[in-house]
Amino acid sequence: MGHQRRERRVRAAGIQYGFQPSGWSVQGIHTLDVGSKRVGIAHLFSVGLLLHGGRSGCVPSGRVPFGYPWLMPMDPIQLTRQLVDIDSTTYHEAGVGEFLSSYLARQGYAVERQDVPQPDPAMNPQAGSGPRFNVYASPPGVTPDLVFSSHMDTVPPFLGPCREDAERLYGRGACDAKGIIAAQIAAAERLIAVGKRIALLYVVGEERDSAGALVANQTPKGSRFLINGEPTENRLAVASKGCLRVELQAHGKMAHSAYPELGDSAIDKLLAVLHDIKSLHLPVVEGIGDCTLNIGVLRGGVAPNVIPDSAEAQILIRLVGPPEEIEQAVLRAAAGRCQVRFTLKLPYLQMRAIPGFETMVAKFTTDIPSLTAWGEPFLLGPGSILVAHTPDEYIRKSELLGSVDLYVKLANSLLG
Repeated sequence: MGHQRRERRVRAAGIQYGFQPSGWSVQGIHTLDVGSKRVGIAHLFSVGLLLHGGRSGCVPSGRVPFGYPWLMPMDPIQLTRQLVDIDSTTYHEAGVGEFLSSYLARQGYAVERQDVPQPDPAMNPQAGSGPRFNVYASPPGVTPDLVFSSHMDTVPPFLGPCREDAERLYGRGACDAKGIIAAQIAAAERLIAVGKRIALLYVVGEERDSAGALVANQTPKGSRFLINGEPTENRLAVASKGCLRVELQAHGKMAHSAYPELGDSAIDKLLAVLHDIKSLHLPVVEGIGDCTLNIGVLRGGVAPNVIPDSAEAQILIRLVGPPEEIEQAVLRAAAGRCQVRFTLKLPYLQMRAIPGFETMVAKFTTDIPSLTAWGEPFLLGPGSILVAHTPDEYIRKSELLGSVDLYVKLANSLLG
C-alpha cells in the first residue's frame, strides 16, 4: 500500500508539470513534496518512465528523464569546488575533461569529445605530452538553438585544492572560468526542463591560442546563439578587445664578457627593439579604450660573464581595431635586429546589447572570434577579470548563484 501511495504521488507531480506518464516503476522514494516546483528526494529513486507530450519531450523508458523537474537541482557551488580541485593548466586539460565528460553523461547528456592536438614542442617548450580534448554535450538527439560555452584550461600555476570562506571560493580557475562552467550547467538544466534546446561546449587552450575553439569551429552543431562565459561581473559585454601575440628572436655572437668587442650581444639588440616597440603610438577608440602592450616573457644569455648569442621576448598587444597597421610598425621597429613571428591574431569585436542587462566593455579577448560558426555571440559571466590570473583568484558565491538566473534570463530573451 505504501508503495502504491508513493507511486500515485509521483504520477501526480509529473502531471502537475506537464507530463503524461505511463509505464511507471518507482522504488525507494522516502519523501516527495509536490507543493513547490523543485523538491528534494531524500533517497534518490530508480524510475522507468515513458513520457508523451510533456515539456521535456519523449525519453526512453528505464532511465530518469532529462531535466526531471522534481529532482534536486545541481549545486553550482559544489561543482565549482570539484572543478577547481583539478589541475588543468593549458596543455594539461585531460583531467578536467574526463571529469566533465563523466559528470555530464550522468546528468543525461550525450557527450562528444573533440580531440585537440598538442603543439609542436620544438616551437612551444611548454607543450604537454598527454591527450587533450573539448567536451560537447547536448540532450540526446537535440540540435541546439543555443549553446553555452567557456574554457576548461587555466593559466599556470595550479594553486592546489579549492579553498573557501563564507562568501568566496578561492583557487585557480575559480572565476576564470570553472565557476562559469558550473553556472552554465545549472542554467542549462533549468532551461532544458522547460523545453529549450540547449547544449554545452567546453574547450581547451583558450589561455594560449584558442586551439580548442578552432577545432570546435570545424564541426558546428547548428545553434543560432552562443553565450560565451568569461568573468564580466555579470554584465553583458558589448565589445571585447582583440589581441596580437608577437614573438621576437635576436641572434648574436658569444664571447668572453671581458672582450665585448669580440662578441655581438643578442640581448642588446632585443632591448633596443623592445624600447622602440614600447614607444609606438597605439590607437585609442572613444568609448572602448586604448590599445595596450605587455612584454610578458624575456629570455636570453647563459651567464653574466658571457656575451649572449641569443635572446627572445613575447609580447601581447590588446587591439581596439584592425591589426595590420600595428604589425607593420612592429616589423619596422625590428628590421635588421630581430626576427618576428605573429603567433596569434584575434580581432576586436562588437556585440549586441539586450534590454534589461547592465553592459560593459571587455578589455580582454575570448574564444568568440574562433567560434564564428556557432551563432550570434554574447559574452557574460560571474567573477572579476581583475582577480583572474592572480595568486588569490576567487569568485563570490552570491555572484555565482546570481549568474545562473542571468544566463536563464539571457537565453529566454534570445529564444522567446
